[in-house]
Amino acid sequence: MMSFRTSQPVESSSSSSSHLPQPCRQFTFSEIGVATRNFDESLVIGRGGFGNVYRGTITCGEIRLDAAIKRLEAGSNQGAVEFWAEVEMLSKLRHCHLVSLIGYCNDGQEMILVYEYMYNGTLADRLHKRQVPLTWVRRLKICIGAARGLDYLHTGTGIKHGVIHRDVKSTNILLDDKWAAKISDFGLSKIGPTNQPSTYVNTLVRGTFGYLDPEYFQTGRLTRKSDVYAFGVVLFEVLCGKQAVDSSIDEEHWGLATWAQDSIKKGRLKQIVDSNLRGKISPKCLKEFALLADRCLHSHPKQRPTMAEVVVGLASILALQEKTDNQVLPMDIKLFGRRIPTFLFPSNSANSVGGTRLKSLDAYLYKFDFNTIVYATENFSEAHKLSSDRYESMYKVKLQNMGIDTELIDPYYSMYKGILPNGKDIAIARPSSDTRYEEFMNEASILVKVEHENVPLLLGYCVDGTKVYLLYDFAPYATLDDLIFDPMCNLLDWNKRYKIILGVAKVLLYLHRHAPIRIIHGDIKSANILLDESFDLKLSGFGLATTVNEADCIHVDMLRGSIGYMAPEYSWKSCLSTKADVFSFGVLILEIITGQSILDFTSVANEKDAMLIDYARRNWWEGTLSNIIDPRIDIDSFFMTKFVKIGLLCVQENATFRPTMEEVVDMLLGTSSPALYKGQRAAIFGSRFEFDKH
Repeated sequence: MMSFRTSQPVESSSSSSSHLPQPCRQFTFSEIGVATRNFDESLVIGRGGFGNVYRGTITCGEIRLDAAIKRLEAGSNQGAVEFWAEVEMLSKLRHCHLVSLIGYCNDGQEMILVYEYMYNGTLADRLHKRQVPLTWVRRLKICIGAARGLDYLHTGTGIKHGVIHRDVKSTNILLDDKWAAKISDFGLSKIGPTNQPSTYVNTLVRGTFGYLDPEYFQTGRLTRKSDVYAFGVVLFEVLCGKQAVDSSIDEEHWGLATWAQDSIKKGRLKQIVDSNLRGKISPKCLKEFALLADRCLHSHPKQRPTMAEVVVGLASILALQEKTDNQVLPMDIKLFGRRIPTFLFPSNSANSVGGTRLKSLDAYLYKFDFNTIVYATENFSEAHKLSSDRYESMYKVKLQNMGIDTELIDPYYSMYKGILPNGKDIAIARPSSDTRYEEFMNEASILVKVEHENVPLLLGYCVDGTKVYLLYDFAPYATLDDLIFDPMCNLLDWNKRYKIILGVAKVLLYLHRHAPIRIIHGDIKSANILLDESFDLKLSGFGLATTVNEADCIHVDMLRGSIGYMAPEYSWKSCLSTKADVFSFGVLILEIITGQSILDFTSVANEKDAMLIDYARRNWWEGTLSNIIDPRIDIDSFFMTKFVKIGLLCVQENATFRPTMEEVVDMLLGTSSPALYKGQRAAIFGSRFEFDKH
């Protein structure tokens, strides 16, 4: 943010809180200190010329709220005038697309603002930092939300004179846990007439490079159309994935706005689209979006649309994109994609996959032509291959160091991203070898039997000679292990981790109790947890899944599973039951809480601790659980104890002592308390291996 002094009069504002309306609350400095643990550096979630922003837990009556606490430093660019302007503005204005001000603190030299906490950060973070890419539809919905917030400021506040934000930019668009966009930072806002769009306010020029309306910059005349201009820059940020002032843009242009406009004039619209979005936007939708953004940047303010018109335009573009997406696949694919809940693929034995045959697939799935997927993947080019996770490679090295043969650890398929002729993104599983064919077909047979929001959607299949290819719905997924074991990744706070734990637990409960057939997943691990941009999960890796009847345990001829996640009774006695999934889930809980892999020895301080479970168990008995908690998360001691306890209950050596997944879900939801932990030593066996028992 910057400012320029002109011949216009200097702004003034009240510095008193005496006339502030409720429900804005004034906090004491001691309350703020408690909420931020005396401004603990580990709680800093943002920094700027104004000072630091901390994540904290604030108490309002009997309610504890997550909050973003902005502490202004003495001598910062954002002084008392802007502080009180923001407090007064947000105390008067309430809208679902404006950030809510919980309260403030004004104690001596301390000026502190307390906002509702936005779990998904800023739009700028999502576009420009190392994040799971936002889908095009998600970006459109965010833009619509932000536009509605600005339209409310301009015309719907109920104030005689509307509000001009004056600092619209992607860093001031916040995203809550449901991805709703909220306009923030009202320190520069001004009151302007609502009934005359062209009427201006003479003011000191303030704003941010790259977003400043040229008319306002040159004349000091501020109108609502200055906000529209800045929003046009945001629209191009969303489309191009570039910052408003971006060093990667050619030197002829000083910013994104002029570069994008010039590129469109030269017929290079498709070339400026974010690489993560190419092929995913319908041509008509792309053209209409670029036209709307370009209109917002018109050199003559009167020719720019109002924010109400922008809202209507974006809503029309979203409807157009969703209509295109819904027309991507034939109706029969959508029908079979719902997976009729019947007993498909009967087999002669409970744990056999031998009954899975191609003719069964033909009856229940759409069959794609092989030439279609060759086209979609450009003949399975390396550019379309979805790379293997680097943590899986590290995992294999650890196993090799343990003297374990890793030949069969490699996945039984390779994944490719494909784009159908109509623009639909798909994921294509290509079998790695004929020897793993049964696992590959087993996954298909299981997936058509289940219907759950957290299980991948199988769209169809394709045959080429003796090879069968499976086609899935595609989304920009990241795997849990890629995020949780990367010490530089801070995307997963405790709330997101709890959401993942509960989500996996509910999927397993469905497989064990509520699916049309009882299913043991057989390969629960962090690498098989896929996360989308909302951190909603899909449980993958059904190649080792087994269908069972009501029997408590079945005996298998071949062990199949992942090192470190396999239950001891399965490894020792070849006895497979739903309690084996419970054991693996317990390992997963401990990994999520500690941020450590089951085979990660680097954090184990005691030589007696063979692996992560032993390490967690010892700290449990010694009362030092805080030693094992991932330092990247802020977790209450009560929840820390509760979740570690649930994890240790699940990894008990004796399967009968382990809870069922129904009991686990109840404990996670708080409808029941964890049972007394008996603390038995669990044998840890171990990425995936199998060997014949005979």
